Amino acid sequence: MTTVADCGGSGWRTFDEFKQTVIDRAKTRIYAFINIVGRGMVGSQAENDVTDMEADKTAEKIEQYPDIIVGIKTAHFARKGYLPLERAVEAGRRTNTPVIVDMQVLTHQARDTKTKLLEILRPGDIHTHMNSDRQLEMVNRATREMQPWMWEARQRGIIFDVGHGAGAFIFPTAYDSMQHGFPPDTLSSDLHNTSIVKTKPAMPNVISKFMNFGMTLQEAIYRSTACPAQAINRFPEVGTLSAGKVADVAVLQLRRGVFGFNDANLRRMIGTRKIEAVLTLRAGELVFDAHGLAFPEWHTQGDYNRIP
Repeated sequence: MTTVADCGGSGWRTFDEFKQTVIDRAKTRIYAFINIVGRGMVGSQAENDVTDMEADKTAEKIEQYPDIIVGIKTAHFARKGYLPLERAVEAGRRTNTPVIVDMQVLTHQARDTKTKLLEILRPGDIHTHMNSDRQLEMVNRATREMQPWMWEARQRGIIFDVGHGAGAFIFPTAYDSMQHGFPPDTLSSDLHNTSIVKTKPAMPNVISKFMNFGMTLQEAIYRSTACPAQAINRFPEVGTLSAGKVADVAVLQLRRGVFGFNDANLRRMIGTRKIEAVLTLRAGELVFDAHGLAFPEWHTQGDYNRIP
């Protein structure tokens, strides 16, 4: 991929270090959601510390880096109530940026999905991990029908994101929501040091899973490029191959055969289509070439002893 969005790894206290050590050094274009927790996503002790959730400081950091920071993240809060989400929304309202939320809905936490989606989040805010069975009550477990407030939330402009990761994507909810005509607005990976090994949610694999649930290739690419760019207010700067734009190009190959995929519960799905990355240009520069497609044919080069 030519462009990624870090999803809340750093907060206002740690963003400058993240920018210096990662963003400024990478060839990949990196945007960032900034965590409402000042220290960022560094474990449960920090992420449950409500004293480090400052809307003003978060907004100030966004205003300092408006070209890089695209929104606010709140995640993993295990205590009662909605305070982190309310603080994140406050910062988002001040900076006119979206909030992306990963918040558990468990009985002892005094939270429910309907309130979160219909009363606290704003149109344009993003609910990630939509195909998890732990954090978002998308499908009624007894009837396998969509919960009615899902349609209400989509109607009022809430964006539903995959955020596959290591523990946030299971086949039953993904299949049922697709069958009921409720596809994700945006496909995304949530790629990190655990998920990259366990569920392998690189974007080609995420695209492949939804294609095997009935999404067309064209729709899957649209929901992986233009739609995410629109969600973070960066379209058409990125997310399109239009004339005059930077030459960021991901060349993908569609393979047909028999392929195995797994979800967060380590259940297997057999599919007949699979997307694979074969070549990538970033700003017109070749940065990945799986099969040497950009190189000239060997027999046209004359002197076979010459080493380039």
